[in-house]
Amino acid sequence: MNRLILGRPLRGVAFDAAVCGLVVFFALSGYLAGQTGLPAFVVGLAMAAVLFVRRTHPSVVVALVAALALVQVIAGWGPLSYDVAVLIALYSVVKYADRLRDGIVAGIVAAIGGVLAALQTPGAWPWWTGAFFYALVTGAVWLAGLNVRTRRLYVLSLEERAATLEREREAEARAAVAEERTRIARELHDVVAHSMAVMIVQADGVRFTLDRDPVTAREAAKVVADTGRQALEEMRRLVGVLREPTPAPPVPAAAEPAHRRPALVELPALLDRFRAAGLLITCGGAGSPRALPPGLELTVYRVVQESLTNALKHAGVGASVELTLDWDAAAVVVRAVDDGGGRPVVRPAPSGGHGLVGMRERVGVYDGSLAAGPTLAGGWRVQARLPLPAAAGIEEGSAAA
Repeated sequence: MNRLILGRPLRGVAFDAAVCGLVVFFALSGYLAGQTGLPAFVVGLAMAAVLFVRRTHPSVVVALVAALALVQVIAGWGPLSYDVAVLIALYSVVKYADRLRDGIVAGIVAAIGGVLAALQTPGAWPWWTGAFFYALVTGAVWLAGLNVRTRRLYVLSLEERAATLEREREAEARAAVAEERTRIARELHDVVAHSMAVMIVQADGVRFTLDRDPVTAREAAKVVADTGRQALEEMRRLVGVLREPTPAPPVPAAAEPAHRRPALVELPALLDRFRAAGLLITCGGAGSPRALPPGLELTVYRVVQESLTNALKHAGVGASVELTLDWDAAAVVVRAVDDGGGRPVVRPAPSGGHGLVGMRERVGVYDGSLAAGPTLAGGWRVQARLPLPAAAGIEEGSAAA
């Protein structure tokens, strides 16, 4: 774990302290060797001290170091070993300053300082040779800082782009969940409305047959009670769908007409459409199909539809898909496994919802579970398990795929 000191990473603080220590070492060495006096030693210590904040305040640091170097020039001390602090400050302002203009100004000032240092440097060579040498060193440091700055800004731009893409993906996921929940709620609303219509018709039948045919009236009353309990359960699930754990912006969704509610008896027609689109579908299953509540029946249909849509989009035309519906007393299990061996889709696939997002939302409404992932053979596997209502509310039916 990278600890923070004064809001800065420990590693960076340690490196800056080492840089300051290097400048102090040069200043102390010159002082102990008798090459500089106490005032020059103090100037060297001051340069070392201000370098500690070279990352967070590079422009201020380069201005202070330049001022201290000017004091050194005015005093006539000539170039000293701790003047490496000038190069460090120049590199830091080019790399870390918010504006490159500060680095350009610092480079010009450093070049002027190099000329003044060359004028104060005794030797057999002309002063301009020293100025040329200082200019080369200063230019090399400036270009090194510019190169690192460019690379640093490029990395920061990549990180920002990645963060932006992540935020966009999260927003798209929330929008997809909101749209799918709106679609589920609309379909459940249709289911509940249909159940209410059935209850009204049966209740009217009870009223008219109660005296003339008590047996038929009792059967109708039973239908009203069973349908009411079923509608109440669907209403509870509808409220659960609309009561989102996290708010999401409303997204308009294109829905099928209210009178169009697919049922399991329509699965053969659905499979034919996907076969026509290019999938090689084989069907199977275990157990006896049962009549399901309308909302649960619609969920099974949608899971099959989304699984085949995903197989066509990602496995491609010509992929083999094994579709199974397993029935037992506790649950119905929908399983779709493709081999991933198809070709790219050249025409639009039959429309669906939002893939895994939609299936997970639908299965969750009925307290089911969804597992999806790649297979060892290179294909994809989707399995949804949907608990069935209590056995008393289930009758044997003929809903077959």
